Amino acid sequence: MSNPKGVAENMLWGGRFTEGIDPLMMQYNMSLPFDRVMWKQDIAGSIAFARANMNNGILTAHEFSEIERGFAAIAQEWSTNTFEAKENDEDIHTANERRLSEIIGKEIGGKLHTGRSRNEQVATDMRLWLRDELRILDSHLCDLIKVSVARAEKEIEIIMPGYTHLQKAQPVRWSHWMLSHATAFASELQRLREVIARVNRSPLGCGALAGNPFQIDRHAMAKELGFDDLLYNSMNTVGDRDFAMETMQWGSSFMLKISRWAEDLIIYSSLEFGFVRLSDAYSTGSSLMPQKKNADSLELLRGKSGRAFGQMAGLMCTIKGLPTTYNKDLQESIEPLLDHIKTVSDSIQIATGVLSTLTTIPEKMSAALAPEMLATEIADYLVRQGVPFREGHHISGRVVALAENTGIPMDKLSMEQLKAVDARFGDDVQTCLDYERAVELKDAVGGTSKRAVLEQTAVLKKLL
Repeated sequence: MSNPKGVAENMLWGGRFTEGIDPLMMQYNMSLPFDRVMWKQDIAGSIAFARANMNNGILTAHEFSEIERGFAAIAQEWSTNTFEAKENDEDIHTANERRLSEIIGKEIGGKLHTGRSRNEQVATDMRLWLRDELRILDSHLCDLIKVSVARAEKEIEIIMPGYTHLQKAQPVRWSHWMLSHATAFASELQRLREVIARVNRSPLGCGALAGNPFQIDRHAMAKELGFDDLLYNSMNTVGDRDFAMETMQWGSSFMLKISRWAEDLIIYSSLEFGFVRLSDAYSTGSSLMPQKKNADSLELLRGKSGRAFGQMAGLMCTIKGLPTTYNKDLQESIEPLLDHIKTVSDSIQIATGVLSTLTTIPEKMSAALAPEMLATEIADYLVRQGVPFREGHHISGRVVALAENTGIPMDKLSMEQLKAVDARFGDDVQTCLDYERAVELKDAVGGTSKRAVLEQTAVLKKLL
């Protein structure tokens, strides 16, 4: 008797089903449109599994050789974009196995899946794909940090206002600002490498949930596929998506930091500040106002951080109520993960492009420096005269108030005016009112002196 249209023919689970599948359900269930990107990983995992089954006697050497030959042909089709998907190819695993049987015959092709479940197979494919993608992200992130370090060393002479509460606070080097973000990115690089280590563990050989009955050598398969370790509980392994969730948590943390970096540069590139000018390659204009140059690249970086956060939260909501081991809900981990990786990868590369091509405008930064930013220098001067800091802070505040009340910039106040505030001011107090001196005095580790800045670049270079 022929099967009705839409029946589960050729599907890995189809033997138990005799009725047709609703066409919408077929589409709803299908993941091949997005998990096809893992074709290379699926083939590698299948070959490793087949080799292990040859070594334990399930397959003969000839059968394994035929499976290898078939997969070489399939890999060629995928790489040349000539692979033809069929109606019942619901996912990359089904598609590859169906095509294998077409090439080498069902008698041998049908033995490939012996002892293996798609539950372990999809987890293996995802981990292999993700490991490779995260290593690419590592490279991109290193590039962003390298650009930050290179510019910091090249533009170390530039001094700008440092801000707290978006109010002018103390003078700093432009390099120090760049390295403040590069240091945050370096922390994310370290976290990324920790994530990669946890991703790179093998699920292969765990079966559907209870393990493998043919004494398969899981260590040998893991070594062949480049995994660092095994996952040791089969039930946990097939239902675990911590590796995807943690990747998205990492990606969200990074995007949060790149969003703050972008926000600073959006502000600094505005006409009101004018500290930097973005390259035309990373800007757009207005459809109405011809004078506009918009920092769209930076605004998109800021906006896409919300996209990343949403993907992370969505996956966590999907997972949170699932019963033990595999449930079909877990298919919802793949699509957001693919988009998350692309979003983060593109964002790092865009940020690197922005930073490597933007123009600094030192005279604008210098013009934005204000004498009241040196108020702490006056307090520190008094400390060196033996005045308790709290008292010195109060006296310095009175100097600032005097400048405001008289309309005279703090660095233009006369010695008579300063001594009227406090008689302990010496003639040398006016040497405090120098921006270069102020930044050079901050020479402790982590400060904004030239030596301290170059020490930071050395630390980052060592990490890279």
